[in-house]
This record gives sequence, C-alpha cells and structure tokens, in this order.
Amino acid sequence: MPLPTMYILQVDFPSSGPFGDSMAAEYRELAESINHEPGMIWKIWTENSEAGEAGGIYLFESEATARKYLAKHTERLQDWGVTDIRGRVFAVNEPLSAINRAPLGRDAN
Repeated sequence: MPLPTMYILQVDFPSSGPFGDSMAAEYRELAESINHEPGMIWKIWTENSEAGEAGGIYLFESEATARKYLAKHTERLQDWGVTDIRGRVFAVNEPLSAINRAPLGRDAN
C-alpha cells in the first residue's frame, strides 16, 4: 500500500532581521518548539538579508497539518507585526523527488 502524500509548506515574509548567527540564537527556542507541531517532519529555515526576507520550507505528513500550521504561524507572525506573509502548500511528488535526493525521510528528526 502506498504511503500517504506528503506536503511542502513554503512561507516567506519581509524581515529586517535578525539573520545568521543572531537569528539562530534568538529563535532557538521557537525552532525547538516547531519539532512538536503535529505532522511536521522537518523544516529548513531561510533568510536573505540583502532582500530583507525570511521564512522556511517545511515537510508535513498531510495537507491538513500543513494548513493548520500555516494558520498558526501566520497568526504568530502577525502578532509580531509582520505583514505580507506568503504561505503556499504543495503536494510532494515522491518518485521524482527521490531521483533528485530529496530528504523525504519520515523519520528525519
């Protein structure tokens, strides 16, 4: 029986920082808490200090858990005064992604 489809959540938003090591230090506790989000398999944190953007790429077990987290994260960012938040959910094509060595391990934690 095939595994259920996994979903990528892509989030980005304008950010004036922090970036780099400062970001890692400031958001460590948040990063640790994200590991406990239902259905979350992994997250890659993204940043572009030159463009003034930050965000992340997440892998979730289901579309429902990805969308639920997007709603929660959007609310959190808005509470921090962040606007222009872009969140998109995509189904993962696992056979093609595997050819290109995508880290799709469901036990990647």
